[in-house]
Amino acid sequence: MALMITDECINCDVCEPECPNAAIYMGPLIYEIDPAKCTECVGHHDEPQCVQVCPVACIPLNPQQIESQDTLWAKYRRLQAEAGRAV
Repeated sequence: MALMITDECINCDVCEPECPNAAIYMGPLIYEIDPAKCTECVGHHDEPQCVQVCPVACIPLNPQQIESQDTLWAKYRRLQAEAGRAV
């Protein structure tokens, strides 16, 4: 699953720089996570870094974005390939 940020977000700005995939961005009111870029840090870290640093614990799994570990790895590889082409 991709992660999501709930409306308990206090816009503290600590999650955005921790995301290795640049999936976190400022939405109209609070930070949001692009599910097409969120790999739950698979390929980068053992645990989602945004969840680790969030002071209000407002980053749960997104039930609308159910993904297997294999799918997250495939997304990680795709994002890495795209990043390599962009350089």
